[in-house]
Amino acid sequence: MQRMSLALGAILALAGLASVEAAEAAGFEAAAESEAPAVRMRPKQIPLPREAIDLAKIPFKLVHETYRRTEGKENWEIFMRNADGSNPVNLTNTPDVDEMYPHVSPDGTKICFVVDEGFGRNRVRHVYYMKIDGSDRVHVAEHAREPCWCFDNKSIAYLTDEYERFSTREYATDALMFYYLEHKWTSPHVNTNLHHLYAICWSPDGRWFLAAVSGGMGYSDTIIAFDAFGPRVFDLAVWGVKGCRPEFSIDGTQMVWGETDWNLQIADIDLKGPEPRVANIREIVRCARGSKVYHVDLSPDSKYIVFSYGPSRGGQQVGGMAEGWNICIGDLTGRWVQITDDGFHNKEPDWVPVPQTAR
Repeated sequence: MQRMSLALGAILALAGLASVEAAEAAGFEAAAESEAPAVRMRPKQIPLPREAIDLAKIPFKLVHETYRRTEGKENWEIFMRNADGSNPVNLTNTPDVDEMYPHVSPDGTKICFVVDEGFGRNRVRHVYYMKIDGSDRVHVAEHAREPCWCFDNKSIAYLTDEYERFSTREYATDALMFYYLEHKWTSPHVNTNLHHLYAICWSPDGRWFLAAVSGGMGYSDTIIAFDAFGPRVFDLAVWGVKGCRPEFSIDGTQMVWGETDWNLQIADIDLKGPEPRVANIREIVRCARGSKVYHVDLSPDSKYIVFSYGPSRGGQQVGGMAEGWNICIGDLTGRWVQITDDGFHNKEPDWVPVPQTAR
């Protein structure tokens, strides 16, 4: 690395780093002479100390699934906690069933999620929703999975099981359905060819879905965008989007996803034209081989990401055991820290869109 520039020196001072060598260790990389005075971050391969990010100033809570002991039995529960990991609250407390895959409504008042009930061949996955405090649970559908919210908080989209027999395969899905909360009725998506989708998310303008697809609709593995109320499907690989588990930003101008087991990406997405367009793809997290990063979600103010991180032997699918996995937060510059440390299969984090000071 060449002599430290004044610009880099200022950044190091703000980061609390005393030298160029310290900068390299923390992930900073000096720009080439032609790019001066620009400075960029290389995503770190391991979590930094918690003090590397001022977690206390993040005003949003988050929810996630976790496998731990409840009333003497080990099972999946849904927890809510502050962004710094403090004040964990078990929202479900049900030792005889498993709750997973929490997604918070845009107004921050409700959570949709899946519940696995029964045992062995008789096990069934259901979709439910409840209030943000865990009360007033409502059953949406059985043989259902992967729910997400409409922007108006009045509808839930979910996927139906491909087979009646229980499966934890994420892509074992057959169709997309809409559930309308007020009247408790369902209707199918007009595109009956939707097949083997997972990780669906609904755009804030209500016009589009993003989803991963595996071995269905003529695709091997890719991320697609498709009409919320029409037949069109677009493969986002044409824009360089590769991987799985996409999520929109709360304003619909950005998307995040996992490109591989080891890295997470962010990009700008334009939904205003006749078809989605993606640009400015950049990497925001990379972990060392032997570990995985999954389930990324962009904070409501688009300043942070939350994601799952743990040993590569862990199962990222809903219901997959993932001992040693924890929840992490990054700040989009390549820095990321771990906010849980118990390793109790902590996965599928989702931000609560309303600042905790306003609740």
